[in-house]
Amino acid sequence: MNRKEGKVYVWNWSARIIHWMIALSFTSAFITSFFENRLDSHVALGFIFGMIICYRIIWGFIGPEYAKFKNFKLSLSQLIGYFREKIQNRWRAIPAGHNPASSWFTIWAMGMGTIIVVSGVLLLGIQESRGFLSYLNDDYSQFAPQLARVHQYASYIFAGWVVLHITGVLIEQFWHKTHMVFAMITGYKKTQGEDTRVSRPLTLFSFFVIAISVLTYIFVVSSDYNFLTSKKYANIHYDELNPLYYDKCGECHKTYPPHLLPKESWIKIMGSLENHRGEKITDENISKSQRQSIVKFLVENAAQNSTREVAVKMMATLGKRRPKSITKTPFWREVHKDIPRGVFKSKAVKDKSNCFACHRYAEYGNFDDVNIKQTY
Repeated sequence: MNRKEGKVYVWNWSARIIHWMIALSFTSAFITSFFENRLDSHVALGFIFGMIICYRIIWGFIGPEYAKFKNFKLSLSQLIGYFREKIQNRWRAIPAGHNPASSWFTIWAMGMGTIIVVSGVLLLGIQESRGFLSYLNDDYSQFAPQLARVHQYASYIFAGWVVLHITGVLIEQFWHKTHMVFAMITGYKKTQGEDTRVSRPLTLFSFFVIAISVLTYIFVVSSDYNFLTSKKYANIHYDELNPLYYDKCGECHKTYPPHLLPKESWIKIMGSLENHRGEKITDENISKSQRQSIVKFLVENAAQNSTREVAVKMMATLGKRRPKSITKTPFWREVHKDIPRGVFKSKAVKDKSNCFACHRYAEYGNFDDVNIKQTY
């Protein structure tokens, strides 16, 4: 027996919460992807998105009748017939469960969503050297650019189809007058059929997934590093790793991590100390043997020999160029192109080469996105 005359209770409370969680988690993750220092929020939202995708797949087999895959309308003839009737008959009756368009969209969304989540988790491990797959960074860092493109393009495609989905719902609401917008708010559809019923075990399962998703988000964003976002590379203490480099070069400026430039660049820099940043470095400052030792250290730890994200991206964009300045590299220019020029002349920064003003742990070789501090 239906609870309301002329309406069918199709989407129970958990289905509605899950629906809005997947919508909000993807939208928020999409937005935070444009802000480097919001990586932890992006990752946390991605985990929620992934868990909800897994839940929906399981729900398609064990959930109530209207949610089960076996009741989806997935034949091409049904899809064509649906759109034909939609155009020809403004007042046609709608099904209680998924129509052919929403059936196809749900399957497609779960497939594309899986690609987004899997590529994102792999990127976190391979490119960012973080999370439980960070061990993949050593052997697969060269594939990070291709993986990033898959993740990015899949997200844009997903976003585009979401817009189409919303458009379809709005057409149903305002043209066909089916009250479709309110279906995922009240749970009721203006149609014929039997009210959905959800057993207590399924209700508990839904509540568990929702609770775990929320707790996961809190867990990830409340700490810089945890087992889901743990970092592979520890901060490098150059005063302990190479006291000579730290002391001699650090007399005039903070020591730059060797993996910021290729070995040829370091050789050029150390070979032209007679005019080093406007200063003349003589043998009295650094002896020849000390120079040779520092060059050896810089070459051994240069960008070519590192799988850190900044080193891999630096090498990928350099081509045959081997500049003597980090700020002359294509990678640096691309990353900093949206920063107003006045920022580099501000009291807090003073110069483009002052990486340490915005990157909290730059002097330790740590350029993790989450450690970027805004100075303007």
